[in-house]
Amino acid sequence: MENVPSENTEARRKEKRTLVDLYYSVEFSVRGLDAIYQFIIYNISSKGICILIKENSAVLTKLKVGDIFDMKYYPVKLMGPAEHLKTEIKHITMETQGRYKNHYLVGLEVKEKHLADDEEMALEDYVQ
Repeated sequence: MENVPSENTEARRKEKRTLVDLYYSVEFSVRGLDAIYQFIIYNISSKGICILIKENSAVLTKLKVGDIFDMKYYPVKLMGPAEHLKTEIKHITMETQGRYKNHYLVGLEVKEKHLADDEEMALEDYVQ
């Protein structure tokens, strides 16, 4: 039963795959740390869209589920412009085995796109 996708799961997956098709990596800064962090975006089937963070990274001490960041998304097409999107941390999951052992999978959910004229719109209006 656990591996059978529901209709709701299927709809969520479709949107997240669209985001992965559009963006290659994400960049953000965290209050209290002097660095800007950039991570490749992964579409890990059971976890949705994620970034991978090593277990000993300083950024992990500053992230918690529910935090919302202004993240800069870099497109797959190298010449395309980067996009600033409000993004929520949905989960932080430690991987203890397999390909991502000793890393945390940090699940992301894009909430809104920031427009140049400071207006915002819902992501559903942006990603078709």
